[in-house]
Amino acid sequence: MSRAEALINLDAIRGNVATLKRATPAEVMAVVKADGYGHGLLPVARAALAGGATWLGTAIIDEALLLRAAGIQVPILAWLWSPSESVAVAGAIRAGVDLSVSSTWALDTVLAAARDGGQRANVHLKIDTGLSRNGAYIDDWPDLVAAAAKAETGGEIAAVGVWSHFAYADDPGHPTVARQLERFREGVALAERAGLRPRLRHLANSAATLTNPDTHFDLVRPGIAVYGLSPVPTQGNFDLVPAMSLRAEAALAKRVQPGEGVSYGHVYHTAAATTLVLVPLGYADGIPRHAGNRAPVQIGGTRFRISGRVCMDQFVIDVGDQAVVAGDTVVLFGSGRDGEPTAQDWADAADTIHYEIVTRVGPRVPRRYVGTAG
Repeated sequence: MSRAEALINLDAIRGNVATLKRATPAEVMAVVKADGYGHGLLPVARAALAGGATWLGTAIIDEALLLRAAGIQVPILAWLWSPSESVAVAGAIRAGVDLSVSSTWALDTVLAAARDGGQRANVHLKIDTGLSRNGAYIDDWPDLVAAAAKAETGGEIAAVGVWSHFAYADDPGHPTVARQLERFREGVALAERAGLRPRLRHLANSAATLTNPDTHFDLVRPGIAVYGLSPVPTQGNFDLVPAMSLRAEAALAKRVQPGEGVSYGHVYHTAAATTLVLVPLGYADGIPRHAGNRAPVQIGGTRFRISGRVCMDQFVIDVGDQAVVAGDTVVLFGSGRDGEPTAQDWADAADTIHYEIVTRVGPRVPRRYVGTAG
């Protein structure tokens, strides 16, 4: 191991996708946005396909084009782009990347690129069913589907899908789940009345894939579950296996006296003569600064908490009288099978979600891949 590493188990990713595939008769789109949630775009994509995914999903077009450049030819959907990205839209159409469309201006941009390139574009029309984020508002939906139906009749686009996204699927009993499902069905029906016949209706994220079969339709879009993190932690792990372990090599271990202030601001003081261990990871590497004095690590099979504030490049652990020397392995989080903290433990300590813990691990931390998938 170098100074630090994120160890990525690709067989776990393949197995997680296989677990998700067994949960549904629908096709599976593995969401690999944000560099595969910090795990690595290309290795994750290949491992997910080995596990049974037939689609890949990215937020931005550039990530979809990286997949194409690497020779991955399965269907890909990219869903987040802005008016200034007309060149990227044209590149996506040339590369056979499907594009999400949430407004008539976006449809017009796709149509212009398709005409200029002499190539039909595949689009997925997104309806806002209650997240109030991306997607056409219900009042604007009739105009969008009417315009899309006209463009499809003219051979300029293929309306491959109609889709939406849940606001509260991680709380399966929340009333918004049923309300969004009903709005989605109404939106699909309206699109069909306009003359569209989308092959794919898709709504379910990780949580809905594992807890709500009524939402599966033709395609499900798991994200966090692909990486082995439970989308509904209160209901267990659903036989998912976390794929990332984050660890570092102790850079220094030294004995200090009682009453020493530790790290910036001295928000931690040693209570007795003790050993302080320096861990060469900090908020520049994605370690939450507000995890100071709270987040757990494991050294030599024993758990400790961060002592004092997290710095840009390092933090400190008070290990008492445990024998620790420079070069020993410090495990920040992993699968938990060997008693080490998990990403969920870190999320709890930092008042955030485990998505953020793994996704924010920065580029200064090398990824090392194990397993045969990907």
